[in-house]
Amino acid sequence: MGGFRQNTRHALSVLFIRAGALWCSVALASSVFASNVPGRSPGGPVGAPVRSASASASGKEIDREQNNDKSNAPPLLVRWSEDQPGCTFSRGDDGKYSYGLWSGDVGIVLAVDAREVQIIRHRIEPILGVLLTVRYRGNASMDESPDGITLQFLKHFKVVQTALDPDDYSQKIQADADALDDETRRAIAKHPEQKQVREERLEEYQKAVNELIEFLRTNSLSATHLDRATPEARGWIFFDTDTKWLGGWKTQEEFVLRLPLAGKVFEFPFKLPPEPGELLLQKRP
Repeated sequence: MGGFRQNTRHALSVLFIRAGALWCSVALASSVFASNVPGRSPGGPVGAPVRSASASASGKEIDREQNNDKSNAPPLLVRWSEDQPGCTFSRGDDGKYSYGLWSGDVGIVLAVDAREVQIIRHRIEPILGVLLTVRYRGNASMDESPDGITLQFLKHFKVVQTALDPDDYSQKIQADADALDDETRRAIAKHPEQKQVREERLEEYQKAVNELIEFLRTNSLSATHLDRATPEARGWIFFDTDTKWLGGWKTQEEFVLRLPLAGKVFEFPFKLPPEPGELLLQKRP
């Protein structure tokens, strides 16, 4: 009887040991299988989403690229065309052609003298000028600035000239006048008999310089904060034509003026004269 109980206890011990080993094997297999399940994070439930470090970094790079693409996106181009809504063209009694363009709350009028190309050669400096008017009819505000305005000369290698800074250009003009004064004095010292003629020429030149500097100071388009109280800015913009890329003027010149404003680029293609052989004269009052 005692032997039977001892044998029974031995058999049960072996059975429990085998059952425990089997349970451990099943648990280990389940752990390994779960760790290899796609989409499961280590130590997490099966089916929990997993985003590796490399995938997370790649996602951040994509987000940054998308943000950069938005910030580097080119500004909206608004081009003047006579047959487009919001665009106008007129020939004024003041001898100027006027090109008008409205886009949203922003309106721009480009006015250019019909004889501007011919006038250039009669100025003391070879500069081409246009008159710009910027209007704002919104309820908020907008900053207008002449910085970034360019003029492209389509019949002269499509060269692009930026608008002249009136202060810097005035200093340049004054420096040229001072240099001419010194040159005149040296010439008079060598040729006293030419004193009267040279001094008269110098006086005329200095007068023209003073008038141009004053005009640039008082009539140039300046940076302006536009709102309901100040809805309009108006002034002249000048471009230097003293460059090797600009040769003799054609009988009809073609230009493109570009003005960056309010997140857009306003583009004005125009010709002088608009029609070949056209002559627009200023009417006397």
